[in-house]
Amino acid sequence: MNRLLLASVLAILTAGPAFATDRLPVVASFSILGDMVSRVGGERVAVTTLVGPDGDAHVYEPTPDNVKAVAAAKLLVVNGLGFEGWMDRLAEASGYTGPVTVASQGVAPREMAEEENDHDHADAAHAGHDHHGIDPHAWQDVANAVTYVKNIAAGLDAADPGGKTIYDANAAAYVAELEALDTEARTAMAALPADRRKIITSHDAFGYFGAAYGLELLAPEGVSTESEATAADVAGIIRQIREDAIPAIFVENIKDRRLVDQIAAETHAVVGGELYTDALSAKDGPAPTYVDMIRHNIGTLTEALAPKP
Repeated sequence: MNRLLLASVLAILTAGPAFATDRLPVVASFSILGDMVSRVGGERVAVTTLVGPDGDAHVYEPTPDNVKAVAAAKLLVVNGLGFEGWMDRLAEASGYTGPVTVASQGVAPREMAEEENDHDHADAAHAGHDHHGIDPHAWQDVANAVTYVKNIAAGLDAADPGGKTIYDANAAAYVAELEALDTEARTAMAALPADRRKIITSHDAFGYFGAAYGLELLAPEGVSTESEATAADVAGIIRQIREDAIPAIFVENIKDRRLVDQIAAETHAVVGGELYTDALSAKDGPAPTYVDMIRHNIGTLTEALAPKP
């Protein structure tokens, strides 16, 4: 009897949590989507994120571990809008034929800022990229993030019908939080004087944010970080800063800041801080979740752009 009891205890101790092997394996293409899937899926999902914190999905090169993770997944969640130009090759290499949730499905896409505003750096810099004239950074408008969450919930419902009640409840709570965050962003940006709502960023990732919250943006590089700013691009940005008295320029967590520092030195514009665009921070950083990222960016922008006494 004692042996039987001991065997039972050992079985319990070595088995680990009951959900460890029952979780739905989901692969998210980059950290922002990974956070969203985790929020909606909760304890029913095991999320693998391909491009992690502070990573640049524009220039990412998949690894053998990525191939294994995708091959084992029951659901693949991607941004779409041409953001993950490497994803089709990765899925093919892994042999993955399962469901794919495109988080941006239903979002009204924006054209690249260069084409809209006819900046000096609108040229063939994007030839060979997969954006096809579309800005993929739709999550920068929190209203679009609501669409992302609803699409993710629908994908999880289909992949794991037994968890539908949990997924839908988690998504509803998350959507309510995001709707409050959207109002928070609109209120904060509306408080800035109109002539202070102009910024420079490393690459053009804030088009959706600017359109939603009334911010005018310029970037020495295009929508993809793969495109390098030319001397003419930089000269045009410097001229724009001087002509429009742009109050601040910002670095991004995924980019080398040297170009921004060069522009700041030549124009005496203030470097307003670091913004999070295409990736979250590490857990101990200022933007470990999507909600934290938006709040950090709002705070950084408003602090730098607020009129100085």
